[in-house]
Amino acid sequence: MTEKRAKWGLGAEMAAEFAGTMILILFGAGVVAQVVSGGEEGSLGDHDSIAWAWGLGVMFGVYVAGRATGAHLNPAVTVSFALFRDFSWAKVGPYVAAQMLGAFVAALIVRWNYNDMITAIDPEHTTATQTIFSTLPGNGTLPVSLQSALIDQIIGTAILLFLIVAVTDKRNSPPMANIAPFVIGLIVVAIGFAWGTNAGYAINPARDLGPRLASYITGYGGAWRDQYGSLYFWVPIVGPLIGGPIGVFLYDRLVGKHLPPADDEGALEPGRLPESDKTA
Repeated sequence: MTEKRAKWGLGAEMAAEFAGTMILILFGAGVVAQVVSGGEEGSLGDHDSIAWAWGLGVMFGVYVAGRATGAHLNPAVTVSFALFRDFSWAKVGPYVAAQMLGAFVAALIVRWNYNDMITAIDPEHTTATQTIFSTLPGNGTLPVSLQSALIDQIIGTAILLFLIVAVTDKRNSPPMANIAPFVIGLIVVAIGFAWGTNAGYAINPARDLGPRLASYITGYGGAWRDQYGSLYFWVPIVGPLIGGPIGVFLYDRLVGKHLPPADDEGALEPGRLPESDKTA
């Protein structure tokens, strides 16, 4: 196992984070574009289809990058693992850059693919279609304050990281390597079902900032603000970066410290998914 992992250099890890995050956004932003451009409500999907496609996008992204990096795909995950899982701080910047770029490129692809539909229903490129690419308080329609949206992002990302470290902790009862991405995808689906109203459950700075930038340079002049005119882009960045470490800290204090230590054979490299018991 050690020899196989040693072949992954930083460049290969960045490529994997780029590819995994790109896949995540292709499904996530793609399904929102389909639903929003569908016209009549429910004709091409609804909130449930959005939640499921985001979860499936996460699952596929984890399958893409899991072997190389553990599939962070999220700066909140990377920073949390650096704080609490001995992940190298030297890799934080490169990983985050790769994640942001992957999300940015994926959003450009979605923007290009759905351009005709977007232009037909929203030629001025307003907040009516901004939610295809980035989040807004109340999903762009409900009256939700910046404070409420920020709290929502902190809580949602704390839940996400709490559960990620729970299902990847070999001292606990984690799923095997081939099932872990599926379970992580279900976590995102569940968060979408339960925590999607106040702020669109970005729970990932790369997922929001990369597509927000892509939308800005392709005609969405108000991309950095919410539907009320307030500067909003910082909320889905700051909230997850606060909430992620809180989630890992709470898991360690409430559960992790009570588990027996893993032996050397069962220990994971920082930031990696559990492998199967079969050693190749």
